[in-house]
Amino acid sequence: MKIKELEISTSRLLKQLRFYRDTLGLVIKNEEEDSFQVSLGYSVLKFQESEDATPYHIAFHIPDRQEHLALKWLKSRVEILKNNEDEIIDFSGWNAKSIYFYDVDFNILELISRKDFNKPESPDFSEKNILGIAEVGLATAFIEEKYQFLHQKCGLKVFDGNFKNFCAIGDDKGLLITIDKNLKDWFPTGDEAFGSDFRIKFEHQDKNYEVTFSHDRLEMVKK
Repeated sequence: MKIKELEISTSRLLKQLRFYRDTLGLVIKNEEEDSFQVSLGYSVLKFQESEDATPYHIAFHIPDRQEHLALKWLKSRVEILKNNEDEIIDFSGWNAKSIYFYDVDFNILELISRKDFNKPESPDFSEKNILGIAEVGLATAFIEEKYQFLHQKCGLKVFDGNFKNFCAIGDDKGLLITIDKNLKDWFPTGDEAFGSDFRIKFEHQDKNYEVTFSHDRLEMVKK
């Protein structure tokens, strides 16, 4: 599952634009009065202004074995969110290592490197080494229902977890991190998991899909 575009909401549009442009140094495009887009490698992250916005969890791919360089780069820009005292968190079962931080909306952002997955083109690290969107959090009261929809409509499968409190749906290229918002909070901060609305476009098995998540319902966007 290759995530091409993700649209989320923000109640701090201008502050978010400045964070992604000035703090992280990312390229902004299609800037309008109530929205803007961030270029993230092969992905686009769109922010749409909304007074009712609630926080999200989003992860970005970085090259294999560049997590220490990424940590150094990030620490000069933002505060790192630790798990106990760990700034780089090892997910050995996923062959992945992650670094977490907040943006202006207290969205929990993550840089994730996967072993033998994305080879670095440069020995250095900068904003240009962010390769694409890797994960999107989906907080719901009905995990199995969401999985059945995504499996039947889009062919996605369970990557890890179960239907009780946590289920990662998709594959190494892209995941929907689906949790029961009544039983689980977001790692590593313990922040409340909101069922924040989003729109996602992705490619899977040579087919393109567009799905919305709103008011705890998934729907296919008709083309």
